[in-house]
Order: sequence, then C-alpha cells, then structure tokens
Amino acid sequence: MLTSRRLGTHDLTVSELGLGCMGMSQSYGGPEERDERESIATIHRAIELGLTFFDTAEAYGPYTNEELLSRALQGRRDSVVIATKFGFRFENGRISGVDSRPEHVREAVEGSLRRLNTDRIDLLYQHRVDRRVPIEETVGAMAELVHEGKVRFLGLSEAGEATIRRAQAAHPIAALQSEYSLWERNLEARIIPLLRELGIGLVPFAPLGRGFLTGSVKRAEEYSEGDFRRNDPRYQGENFDANMRAASTVHDLATRKGATAGQIALAWLLHKGEDIVPIPGTKRRRYLEENVGAAHVSLNAHEMAELDATLAAEKVAGPRYSEQQMAMIDR
Repeated sequence: MLTSRRLGTHDLTVSELGLGCMGMSQSYGGPEERDERESIATIHRAIELGLTFFDTAEAYGPYTNEELLSRALQGRRDSVVIATKFGFRFENGRISGVDSRPEHVREAVEGSLRRLNTDRIDLLYQHRVDRRVPIEETVGAMAELVHEGKVRFLGLSEAGEATIRRAQAAHPIAALQSEYSLWERNLEARIIPLLRELGIGLVPFAPLGRGFLTGSVKRAEEYSEGDFRRNDPRYQGENFDANMRAASTVHDLATRKGATAGQIALAWLLHKGEDIVPIPGTKRRRYLEENVGAAHVSLNAHEMAELDATLAAEKVAGPRYSEQQMAMIDR
C-alpha cells in the first residue's frame, strides 16, 4: 500500500503517487486505443492499492476526462483527492488560447464541478499562466471559491518564479504542477528551492520522461495520427536516438536492482523529497501496478548520485513542446 504525503504547509494530504488521467481521453494513442471500461477499472484498482490522488483538467478531451473520472468515482468520492485545472479557452473542441480572467475562472470551475458531479474540487490549478491578467486577480478569484467551499486548495502549473511569489502573497498555494523527471531537470536550479522556501509542494507530470525512461517508446512516425508523440520533437530523427542513449543508465540500474526502468525513474523522484508527489499517467491496470511498485524500490546514496550525474550530463535532445506550446510556459 502507498503511504501519504502532504502538499504545502496546510492540510492537503495525498498518496505518495498520484494518477494522471489525461491519457485515458487524449494525447496518447488514437480513439481506437481507448477503452473506458479498462480506464475505470484502472481507477478502481488504484484506490485498492492506496492511491488517492487523481489528476484531470477541463482541457483533457476537452471536458470528457472529467466526466470519465466522475463515472469512475461514483460512490467513492469521499475517499479520494481530485485535482483539476482551468485556464484555456476553446473553439470547435480545441484550445484556442489562455483565459484566466476572474469571470472565466468562476465559469470554468462551475463547469468542472458539474462534470465531476461533486460539490468541491480538492486542488484547483491554473493550467497555464495568462500574461494578460495579473496573477493577483486570478488567484483572488480562485480564493473566492475557496471561501465559498467550492475549492479546498489552490495550485499553479508551469509557473515561473515571479508568478509563484506573487500568487503565494495573494493566497496560500499548495502545489506547483510542472514537468520534472530524471531527464527533465529545469526546475532544480531555481524553482524547487523557491517552492521549499515558500512551503509549496511539487507535483511532477511526465515523471517517466514521456515514456523514454521506461524504454517502451517508438519513433514519432510509428505512432498513430492524433497521438501527441507523433509531433513531439523528442521522438523525431536524431533526437530520438540521443534520448534513447540518455535513458540507458536507468535501464542498466533497473537490471541490477531487479526492477523496471520506470520504477527506478519514479523511485528517484520519491527519494528527492517528501514534498514531491509524481503523477504518472496510465490507462491500464498492469502499468498502474508497475508504477505503484516503485514506492517499494529503495535507492541508496550511491545509486541516486549515479542517476543524478549521468542524466544531468546526458542532455535531452529536442524541446519539450512545439514553439507555440513552449510560449505558454512561464519561464
């Protein structure tokens, strides 16, 4: 069974691993590869294993992932922590920009509450920083929802240092969600020290390096149309070859430890601090069970140093996102 960790300095307690639900509705695999019955069974199995922290967003689908999670949690709502996100506007079922105006915050949260079939959101994130709206105004609107009992805790996603400081001054922030893994280390120099200074937890998404750290990836052109990885720069050409080489240290250590490469990658994150709660995504029970097994993998100081040194030296090839998507990152 998983143990608990606390995000932030208040009373948001979650399982040490969460479940990213996005891939159940989009991005990974085409529609023909999605299986709602298996996704719901995966969520139920997660609860059996002691996993209580489920991550979704209005943008996933859009909207359909929140509805799926609601169906899966019917009769189980009070035993779990639900995190969701707002901050985009949509046209014809696609993201068309960011929108964190206070009036939109309320509209988005009311929609999430309805789709999730719940009276409160445990952790509400701003999905991407909207540079047109002062963060104090956005957080102020979020805080009003806390006072009304519709939201319990507040979070940010992919926010930079200045935004985090200003947001925290407006209302306590429990967590920052951002990409962080053995091979995506951009948070280490400045963001993680800031989070610890302010008492904010870290929720890493893509903790398995978008699959590279598990060794289960294919080249971009081998994925179906509609799969995020088909257009991911890191899966293309020479970038793919370089990134497979960068991940080889993880595979070598996994062999020595009798674990999987994915378990080593997650164990590394869990050993990085009690204020870090990774949310590996999966839509199948067998991968969920493997991920949960990472909580029982022990890494000594020498093994942590080996992973730190090798993956820091082997730079990941290719940007995290397309140029347009990178423009939305507040760093």
